[in-house]
Amino acid sequence: MESRFDAVIVGGGPAGATAAILLAGAGRKVAIVERSRFPRGKVCGEYISPGTWRLLASLGVLAALERSAGPRVERVGLFTGEETIAAPMPHTAGDAMAVPAYGRAVRREILDRLLLERAAEAGAIVLQPWRATGIERSRGSLGIRAASKVGGAEQILRAPIAIAAHGSWESGALPTQAKRRAARASDLLAFKARYRGAALARGLMPLIAFPGGYGGMVEEDGESASLSVCIRRDRLERLRRARHGSAEDRESAAACVEEHVKASVRGVREALAGARREGSWLAAGPIRPGIRAQIQGGVFLIGNAAGEAHPIVAEGISMAVESAWLLCERILAAGAASGESAALARIARSYERAWRASFAGRIRAAALFAGLARRPCAAALLVPLLRRAPRLLTRSAAWSGKDRVLARPANSVLRIDCATART
Repeated sequence: MESRFDAVIVGGGPAGATAAILLAGAGRKVAIVERSRFPRGKVCGEYISPGTWRLLASLGVLAALERSAGPRVERVGLFTGEETIAAPMPHTAGDAMAVPAYGRAVRREILDRLLLERAAEAGAIVLQPWRATGIERSRGSLGIRAASKVGGAEQILRAPIAIAAHGSWESGALPTQAKRRAARASDLLAFKARYRGAALARGLMPLIAFPGGYGGMVEEDGESASLSVCIRRDRLERLRRARHGSAEDRESAAACVEEHVKASVRGVREALAGARREGSWLAAGPIRPGIRAQIQGGVFLIGNAAGEAHPIVAEGISMAVESAWLLCERILAAGAASGESAALARIARSYERAWRASFAGRIRAAALFAGLARRPCAAALLVPLLRRAPRLLTRSAAWSGKDRVLARPANSVLRIDCATART
């Protein structure tokens, strides 16, 4: 079968669903290809910055998300070795009607489901669970080949605009997806677990620095807190060998990581002393932080596919939603001509400039913080300074984007309407 659309989006996470809501809500015919069933867990810090809450309000999901979100994150912290340091979190001016001054965390199982349901309500066709199996160019349009993961049905989804929102960690058949590569000692592998009854101070989101890696904790829904960590592959292998060659599976690897973090960091050890883990560990990686192309082979990239900050700054969800917004306001501004080659080139140039202006600094700051955090000697040198001037943590959080509001052109066709967002 072959179907025609105005835009085809590969990936139904926060970036892809946001793009679908915006385009379908403006009357475009949109299809989303999502490979996983929802709800699904993701290795993610799950924190959403206040500026992104403003965008989520305009997407019509604010009220439902607020009912499931954790408390306002009003303090940023550092847990490293025996040290626990905290400082105020930078915040926006907020909005009395809809937008919080501080960020909050939301489980990805809830966020992703609500956004994708909202995209369907806006008129997007959602193919799930389907996978994109290839791409072809013909007669001025792109054809995304897709196959159902249940029953094997196949379709070609043809459109002048294709958007890659498939993330960066998983390999696939599209040229925009990661290619498998040989394992490297420096690869960062990501793990995440939830704990009920954790003794994490309310409103605190600490950065965790430990030998060979970094991580963070945040309270998600008033009852549970998540621990997300990234660790170098070579460090994990040494930890495994120290456990007398434990089995090569996710749970044993995660157990090594958990033991290592607790032994290395007093703040984590105390926070989890009386806590009970909920469910199994999630694992992913190697992660691929860095700036990539925002358009490749005629396909626009958003979210982690376009570029990714080290998870140490917990900006992944915000960058996903914001990048989709940046692209879609340019597509819609081009009007009916958005599928023409000259218009596509103008959209690409404008989107690339806006993307880099919004995210390049955030990604570079995250790389600096990640490098310092996983080197014990560097963290030890910083501790005396942070102890005397803890507001340096506040300033560092601001550099990572915690008080940033998406810069948008005055003539944007997308309006952020928070007044009706709570209905």
